[in-house]
Amino acid sequence: MGVTRFEEWADKRVVKSMPITCLADSVVGFDASYYLDRLLSPAVDSVSSALGGWPLGLESNIVKELRNFQQAGITPHFVFNGLDSEIRDDPFGPSLSWARTNAQAFEIYEKELPGDAIEMFKRSGSPNSAALVEFLKKILYEQNVTFTTAPYSALAQLAYYRNHPSQFVDAVYGPPELFLYGVDKPITRFDLTYELVGPHEKGTSKKTTRFLLEASVFRWIDRQTCLDELGRISPDLFDDALLLAGSRLLRRFPPLENQAIFGKTFSIPDTVNLIMSSGRSVAQLCNQYSGDPLLKELDYLDNYRRVVTSVKHHIIITKDGDIEPMDKDRAPSDVHDCVGQRLPEELNMYLSRGMVRSRVLNWLASGKVLVAAPNDGGDSVSYQNLVRTQLEPLRKQALSLLADSLNRYYQRKEITTRYWFDHSTVTKFNIKDLLPSPKDSIAAWNASAGEFIPGSLSFAIRSLGDSEFAARTVTPKSTRLTNTLKTIHEIKANTVWRFLQLRGYIDRQHQLTFWGKVLETVLSTVGHEQDQEKAAILAVELMRFDLLTADTMFTGYSGAPMRGTDLDKRNCMLVSRVACLGKIHHQSRGYSGPLSRHMLAYYSIVSVLQAHLRDLVEMSLVTMFLEGLVDREREDWMEISLGLPFYTEHSCALGVVMMTYLDELCTREDPTSEVTREEMKIRTEGWFEYCDFAASQKDAFHLWNAVYQGVKMAGKEVKAQNDWDEVNHWLSQRR
Repeated sequence: MGVTRFEEWADKRVVKSMPITCLADSVVGFDASYYLDRLLSPAVDSVSSALGGWPLGLESNIVKELRNFQQAGITPHFVFNGLDSEIRDDPFGPSLSWARTNAQAFEIYEKELPGDAIEMFKRSGSPNSAALVEFLKKILYEQNVTFTTAPYSALAQLAYYRNHPSQFVDAVYGPPELFLYGVDKPITRFDLTYELVGPHEKGTSKKTTRFLLEASVFRWIDRQTCLDELGRISPDLFDDALLLAGSRLLRRFPPLENQAIFGKTFSIPDTVNLIMSSGRSVAQLCNQYSGDPLLKELDYLDNYRRVVTSVKHHIIITKDGDIEPMDKDRAPSDVHDCVGQRLPEELNMYLSRGMVRSRVLNWLASGKVLVAAPNDGGDSVSYQNLVRTQLEPLRKQALSLLADSLNRYYQRKEITTRYWFDHSTVTKFNIKDLLPSPKDSIAAWNASAGEFIPGSLSFAIRSLGDSEFAARTVTPKSTRLTNTLKTIHEIKANTVWRFLQLRGYIDRQHQLTFWGKVLETVLSTVGHEQDQEKAAILAVELMRFDLLTADTMFTGYSGAPMRGTDLDKRNCMLVSRVACLGKIHHQSRGYSGPLSRHMLAYYSIVSVLQAHLRDLVEMSLVTMFLEGLVDREREDWMEISLGLPFYTEHSCALGVVMMTYLDELCTREDPTSEVTREEMKIRTEGWFEYCDFAASQKDAFHLWNAVYQGVKMAGKEVKAQNDWDEVNHWLSQRR
């Protein structure tokens, strides 16, 4: 993130620093994306791209920094990006680049060069800030730090906060693009200083760090200093130079990539001189280089003009909650062509408070669904079939739920879908053609029963086993609008029930279906923690998609079980895949242990499935609000969101732990003896430095038991029942 080449120039010429104590008693607006990018750059968890999910060691670092800001007297206010307004000439480029780098890192890892592999994993660029948005929101909420999600760009919203007469923030932390939005003195870096202290406890060598407030500084850049350093140029010329140098707003001006003109690299002064050579006009500059084929292909001048208009009149949320363009009195009537289609203010409010994510809203506003490559590359037929065919009905349902609560323009909108693995194919569907309407099918869910209704998956399924209770939950049409849901428990319960009906676990009479009874079986064994319930329903979903198997899915991928007989390998594979649904017990530190591209690939299946299920949950929720079925006078938006299924992401780490243990057992003559098992448990724990192996293994075995019970309940609907019995017997001897 940032303007290409700007910061390396600025660090040498114009960056200023001051003690962080100068910001005492001030409110600082943080661009959340920039903050995460900066935090990830030193790679707190250097192999997180090899595990998927949220980095294991990142949360403690964020909490520590937030507390240090508080100690310095700084009140942070984070702002997240909302709907996408960027111009992307290659929407799949970043994900493909990450996947290629990850693949190279795994190849190096298999050559037993872990140090080189880790450096390559660091360079993969994944996870990026966009993948960790919900992770950061959860931490901010738990730490009582305020945040807002902007309608579109966080930078525009931060500029509004800083430049408003009421000055909602005293300073802004973010990238150089803030200059374009009118922030004259952005903070670009915090250098927080620490010293090692300890150990505090007898018998331990563990040291901790202490924050040194007086030695910590922040770095900032002044626009006027930049103008003077570049030859006293005008602010408009400076803005054009920032745009043409390249950023997330606009691709770099193609001639700047010409090594025959600028050598290996160009500089910010080069960009300024290039614009000045054409009469300080970008239009004339584009005409001067009109023969450049890439310039024509990108329609660069038109994109530049769109970005200029978008920046000047970007959409923000005002102090009164109105959604409007900046400098609205001068904004053109077609500003939506440059920024994006406008969604209702009520929907933007739910987005701004963190109750819903932007993904489905983006699909509907843009009319485009872009399915990017996962960390492992997504080369398998199983993964590609899942995202193209099996998950398409879920996307359609989510879009239909949202559109049917909005105006007719959206209800009749055509949606196109493109995939990273097949650029030439574009699938289309019109929302009005999706029949029967998902919203109508779940409309009878408006059950109000007071505070005692928990909103868990277990309760939602178990409660419907009582036929009398199930009958009472069918709300007559005549009382739906008068039976307003008020408590968070009522809202969560009805959201989960609606979701479960959409997924076929409940029928229109609010009775459990066949798959509902299978899910009930798994839930009754797995436990009542949110992570356990999530693992249970993911397992049943994977059964239904015929993906919870030991079948060969990832030909050519390293990291599959490789010891023992073919049956040992099959059994180890199935147990490890089930374990991928669970959560490792791990210290809040970077992961240190074996890696498996095979397990990462399977977790990619789990992760993309979870994301689509969360979409359905959120659209089930937001539909009730948009229809007026819920009391909107409330402040518990994030509490609602966090209390619903599929919010958190884990990783494939538990699957790797189980595969390592079971695979290594196969190297011993008697893998089932108690002595061998205890020895291997100790040895395996040594390979996973910060993992509580005993607790992780216990959870994995418990999860297996629950899933196995569900498989037996499903009967012939799950293939290879005999295989599951054999694996269960095999595993029972290795616990």
